[in-house]
Amino acid sequence: MVDKVRFAFAEIDPQLGALSTLPYLPLTLTYRNCSLSASGLLDTGSSVNVLPYEMGLRLGAIWERQTLSVPLGGNLARFEARALVLRANIERFPPVDLAFAWTKDRNAPLILGHMNFFLEFDVCFYRAELLFEISPKRRGEQR
Repeated sequence: MVDKVRFAFAEIDPQLGALSTLPYLPLTLTYRNCSLSASGLLDTGSSVNVLPYEMGLRLGAIWERQTLSVPLGGNLARFEARALVLRANIERFPPVDLAFAWTKDRNAPLILGHMNFFLEFDVCFYRAELLFEISPKRRGEQR
């Protein structure tokens, strides 16, 4: 098993260059038998993982069947959100279950936050080099 992998920051606006680079992580999300390739923004300021509404629909999730409400803060506070657990595959790491606040906001980005992405992975940012590195939590390890 690979123990850590480095990724380059993604440039969002070519006109701004390095000023617009952000740590987006490529991953595959799976719900039941449906999978979707995506890029999630690593956000150390986010308490929870956030899944955009359309992405949940493309994975085959049904809003009305998700009954656990999740309160969101900041820009997303005015939107309803419901809990949804997805399987995530990242590189050659073992798959993990990630709990998302599936928001009704159609413009929200896919966000990877403390609950529970940063509980499953350690992340080291090398901002000056426009790189970040992730490694999975070792199973059986106490945090």
